[in-house]
Amino acid sequence: MAAPKKAVVGPLVGAVVQGTNSTRFLVFNSKTADLLGCHQVELTQEFPKEGWVEQDPKEILQSVYECIERTCEKLDKLNIDISNIKAIGVSNQRETTVIWDKLTGEPLYNAVVWLDLRTQSTVENLRKKIPENNNFVRSKTGLPLSTYFSAVKLRWILDNVRKVQKAVEEGRALFGTIDSWLIWSLTGGVYGGVHCTDVTNASRTMLFNIHSLEWDKELCDFFEIPMDILPNVWSSSEIYGLMKAGTLEGVPISGCLGDQSAALVGQMCFQEGQAKNTYGTGCFLLCNTGHKCVFSEHGLLTTVAYQLGRDKPACYALEGSVAIAGAVIRWLRDNIGIINTSEEIEVLARDVGTSYGCYFVPAFSGLYAPYWEPTARGIICGLTQFINKSHIAFAALESVCFQTREILDAMNHDCGIPLRHLQVDGKMTNNKVLMQLQADILHIPVIKPPMPETTALGAAMAAGAAEGVGVWSLKPEDLSVVIMEQFEPQIKATECEIRYSTWKKAVMKSMGWVTTQTPESSDPTIFSSLPLGFFIVSSMVMLIGARYISGIP
Repeated sequence: MAAPKKAVVGPLVGAVVQGTNSTRFLVFNSKTADLLGCHQVELTQEFPKEGWVEQDPKEILQSVYECIERTCEKLDKLNIDISNIKAIGVSNQRETTVIWDKLTGEPLYNAVVWLDLRTQSTVENLRKKIPENNNFVRSKTGLPLSTYFSAVKLRWILDNVRKVQKAVEEGRALFGTIDSWLIWSLTGGVYGGVHCTDVTNASRTMLFNIHSLEWDKELCDFFEIPMDILPNVWSSSEIYGLMKAGTLEGVPISGCLGDQSAALVGQMCFQEGQAKNTYGTGCFLLCNTGHKCVFSEHGLLTTVAYQLGRDKPACYALEGSVAIAGAVIRWLRDNIGIINTSEEIEVLARDVGTSYGCYFVPAFSGLYAPYWEPTARGIICGLTQFINKSHIAFAALESVCFQTREILDAMNHDCGIPLRHLQVDGKMTNNKVLMQLQADILHIPVIKPPMPETTALGAAMAAGAAEGVGVWSLKPEDLSVVIMEQFEPQIKATECEIRYSTWKKAVMKSMGWVTTQTPESSDPTIFSSLPLGFFIVSSMVMLIGARYISGIP
């Protein structure tokens, strides 16, 4: 019996989405933007000391290979010919820092994740070196000096890891964010792998001049980073190299965007003033400012949004970054145990429909925009004996919405024209309670595409549109029209403002918890055996009793 004929679908484009919690590979039809198949692998995060967050670069790379192979197997079962996959795009968690040996291909240290706080004293020491009347770091990079960005993580590794120091001295070390590590490995690794990054990821290192679109010698000298370990900087849409192994061997990798830039492209926010908010591990609101850098006076970042071709101009964005969004749900699941799956939080929150005056500030890694306050830590306040796990679940979802409100307010002040609606994406947008809460707290409509994987879509669009691939048109008239789901505010503006002002009081109470003793200098024997939630849960138990947390009457 003859084998069934493969369905004629295509051309197709694949997208690697390497996030903080998981890796995915998705395949799209370039003519319709339909998602045809995907596979996801969850990743391990390591917390060696209080405030430290690491991942294994080899586990990340292996998860990419696994996702590609499993997705291709699924497509084959659907009778879709994978030879129609013409390009692959890469989207990645930004700022996370990797150093590896170019002769062996082995990582020289674990990846230091963007959430990591170990560099606080490094930041404080560097801040003293910046002239008060000439903050050249911010004027060149658009970024505040913070533990968040790659340069200070790299500086810490160079100061503290002898294996890395030796590799740098011997000319064996390569540095990159996750995109660089993946592209180098996928295009051959020690056998001619391409050491590159794109402008969006480079702009998050604090070593990159966002005006000249080049590594900046003054910045590298300031952070004492040798420039020969840095990747070459390319646009977000061009052929970097070919896959050298696996089912898709020979397919070009031709798109690369930091995850939030990829989501901006996937939401088709190509016009100045268009904005999107992505709900992932953190929460990231980006507003396209066109070809000009707009510097914030209200705690936002200036960043490169995308450059869709080597000869195309770069576009910029204002960005509000929230460290903890989906991560608070994972914390409730893994650390506290009040839910077994992430989806359960929607059921708990819907059951009570209110936090009953309970407010949750999940400042596990300090506060990002608009405060940039590293001394903040997570708190739950407003507790009474009536509060149970459902109210805490509701407060956790509200915290994501309140943090978004803070960065939206900052963006409205900087742009001068308030947003009339908010486009949203990310896995958390499947939570309808969260989306309705967001519309209520912002008091503007929230608009959600039917397919939340806009980060993957953006990476696929950049790859498919690259010169030499040309299977995806980015002309406005060729972009698919998508019917959106819309959430309208359902509470009065006065109620919204009362809840928001109480949230602001809670935020103020979260600040100043960390004093002169930093995670770097604290005695690890005191805290290393205790989970992050121990301190909060201990106080909650004393106040309301363990039975209320577990929901037992």
